[in-house]
Amino acid sequence: MKNYIKLLLALFTVALTGCEDVIDVDVQTDTLRLVVEASLDWEKGTTGNEQLITLRMSTPFFETESTNVTGAEVTVTNNDTGEVFLFTDQNNGTYTTSTFEPQLEATYTLEILYDGERYVAEDTMNPVPDITDVYQDTEDGFDDETIELHIVFTDFEEEGDNYLFKFERPQDLLPTLETGDDEFINGNEVDWWYEIDDDEDEEIKPLLPGDVVNISMHGISRPYFNYINIVIDQMGGVGIFEATPVDVKGNCINTTNPDNYAHGYFRVTQTNKVTYTVQ
Repeated sequence: MKNYIKLLLALFTVALTGCEDVIDVDVQTDTLRLVVEASLDWEKGTTGNEQLITLRMSTPFFETESTNVTGAEVTVTNNDTGEVFLFTDQNNGTYTTSTFEPQLEATYTLEILYDGERYVAEDTMNPVPDITDVYQDTEDGFDDETIELHIVFTDFEEEGDNYLFKFERPQDLLPTLETGDDEFINGNEVDWWYEIDDDEDEEIKPLLPGDVVNISMHGISRPYFNYINIVIDQMGGVGIFEATPVDVKGNCINTTNPDNYAHGYFRVTQTNKVTYTVQ
């Protein structure tokens, strides 16, 4: 019997040592594209004059650092008034202005001239309701022992409002994003709650006393609502019941060479921001 076991071990060792051949795997490489980070958020209670846009090139498969884009010409135009806001190149991939004038219900056009090509995008600035209360509880979530946060606001009377909520703790790698619209809540007071499930498979831990949560609520356009919902689905991973990652196109169109589209999205929003410390 011992000799039989030794024979099996010897065969197993041979099998392992026979699997040392190097296999070259061809990895599909995508075209390097311009990546646009252009979220012009007007926080309530501020002038909203100072805004920033970041440009970089997408990252090849085996690289971790992207390339900052410098030398571009970046402007944002208020389509209603014709006023043009120039974003100045800071030579590090960022373009800034201190003269932007936010206007609710106005449509803005982003124009980027880079490497002989022209990119344009358009979005409309929508209002956001006031946050009237923020509190914590354990009664409305999926787990009656897990702390959830509640944001209270009153939706506007006119139907068609769309919202983006962002919840972020310093210790988390990524913020949690959630969207909502007023299809079933139009004109009513809304109690929006946020909970982190206690799932051992997840790296994000539930809310605990002492946690500081930065909360932002954005009034967003319907096109951006549709776009960010796809992004949120992709952030969920690739489990058996989850969406398969796809190349999510934003609203930045290359008018010179349409096939060479940019990644990212140009959005303009009015925003509420609050910070809450869990008790």
